Parts: sequence; structure tokens; C-alpha cells
Amino acid sequence: MKKIKFQVVTLFPELIQSYLKDALLSKAITSGVLCVDVTDLRPFSDTKYKSVDDTVFGGGDGMLFKYKPLASALNSVHIFKKGNSDKKVVYLSPQGKPWNSSLAKEWSKSEEIILVCGRYAGVDQRFIHHFVDEEVSIGDYVLSGGELGALVMIESISRFIPGVLGDQASAAIDSFEDGLLEAPQFTKPQSEDGFTVPAVLVSGNHQKISEWQKKCAILTTLKKRPDLLARRKDINWPELQDFYKKMNPEEKTLLGLDGLLDTENK
Repeated sequence: MKKIKFQVVTLFPELIQSYLKDALLSKAITSGVLCVDVTDLRPFSDTKYKSVDDTVFGGGDGMLFKYKPLASALNSVHIFKKGNSDKKVVYLSPQGKPWNSSLAKEWSKSEEIILVCGRYAGVDQRFIHHFVDEEVSIGDYVLSGGELGALVMIESISRFIPGVLGDQASAAIDSFEDGLLEAPQFTKPQSEDGFTVPAVLVSGNHQKISEWQKKCAILTTLKKRPDLLARRKDINWPELQDFYKKMNPEEKTLLGLDGLLDTENK
């Protein structure tokens, strides 16, 4: 059975540990599919008051994590070999590469991922230079620390590990897995507040349902995230336009697709 180990180095271990009690990850950890160890950075301080940060040379706003506590913490959990393809040392940073589903799937093949959570103004660049394989950002915004980013990475990677999800096929049809957003979905009852589930979804014709879902996934992506389609060469736009024209007005409204292709020159 495939197993992956996460090591999280943080000044606030309780933030990570509390989330790991979530049903999905907790079950995976209990069953041995995942291993998540959390290392508190503070015990690696060499100061009387266990501080791990200091002011920035040259001036600047905020405090910076010092090199030595970070290096000591990392050496306590990792036999150091930068560039090991099976083991990654990752620093969560606004300057890192954007995190996405493709990277989560690729990194799920790793043996071990060590996530270093910064705080305050960041970390000493010497630590990044000497230890870090990858810098990762979960979005173009700034948070108080890397803990939320680490949890995002752990959960998104874990979804690709067999045994984590109740139905592994779920990961294959999630949004972004094929470069598209998921088509809208519905549950019982069939009619609710004047809105009725599209007839094809209750037809029992699995081929037509699959075709409807694929086309609606493209339309939904075009509506909400057109940037994801910018480089797609595999979409038959005339066929999609014809599909859209045949949708009744109520269905277009329900799916939030009103006027989407009415003036598009695809």
C-alpha cells in the first residue's frame, strides 16, 4: 500500500494537530495510509526566553525567523540531502510557485514531504538556500503564517493516495483534475423551490449523462475560470455552441449559464 509521510515544522503545532482530528485525515492516519508528524520549533531556540526570531539586518518591518533554530529543527526530523526526489523540503511562502491540483497529484508520489511554516516577516534566506527544495504559495495574498498553507497541501496531496478517500474515483472527477471545473450537481428531491433537476440526469442513460456532464464542465469553466481554457485545443466549439443552444432557458438559468455563448464567436 502506498504511504506518504508529512513532517510539519511550526511555531504553533496545535494549529496543525487540531485540524488533523478532521474525519478524513484522522481516519487515514489511524489506518496507516498517512503519517503526519508535527515538530515544535520553539524547543530548538538557544535563547533564555526560547525566542526563534530577531530583527532584520538593514531594517525592515517585522521579525525574521533565525537560521539556527530552523536548521536544528529540520536536522532533527530529516537526514539532510537537498534535491532528493523522494523527499522534499518545502517552505510555505508568498514568493513560491502557485499550488495546484497537478502539483498535488505529482507530489503524492513522494515518500516524504517536510513543510516548514514561516511566521512574521519570513525566514533567514540562508536557511532557504541551504535546506529548501521548493517554495510554495497557495495564493496571491499574505497570511500570518504557513500553517494554513501546509494543511492545504497535506489534504490536497492526500486525496490522491489510495485509501484516503472512501471512493478513490472521487479524486478523478474533482474540479481541476482534467483542467476543468466540475459540472453542477444535484441531489433529491428532483424539484425544489420551483427548480427541477435537468431531465438527462434522471434519464438513466449513462452515456448521455456523461456527455452532458463533460459539456457542462466546459461551460462552467468558461463562465467561472476562462483562464483555464486559454490553451485548450481539444474543445469542439461549434459542437459546444450547438449543445448550449439546445438547452432550455430554465436550465441555463439554474446552471448560471445565461447569455454565456449568445454573443461568443467560438
